[in-house]
Amino acid sequence: MKKSVWLAYDLDIMSGDYEGLYRLLDELDAKECGECLAFFKLDVPSEDKLEEMLKELIVKHVKITPKDRFYIIFSRYENGIKKVKGKFLIGSRKKNPPWKGYATQEAPVEEEA
Repeated sequence: MKKSVWLAYDLDIMSGDYEGLYRLLDELDAKECGECLAFFKLDVPSEDKLEEMLKELIVKHVKITPKDRFYIIFSRYENGIKKVKGKFLIGSRKKNPPWKGYATQEAPVEEEA
């Protein structure tokens, strides 16, 4: 079964294994979708094996550093309903995203002292 996957990757600038990642993405015939985002179809035996198989592929082909992050977006059927899911395969969400503090916020109309 072929599953569609979007892979967002964030490798360490100084020591990230871009060559290994790009070789893997080329082997998967991935399509470029903007900076650090790729789309491809992965052949998996069943829907529930997607994350496990993809993580194994990444670890096998890319030298992972502590700062590297890989996030996938995919669809899965749950109770007969197609759901879009997202998950970190490696790494985690940053506590403070780079855009934190850019939104303007209304000051309270009334303050108490």
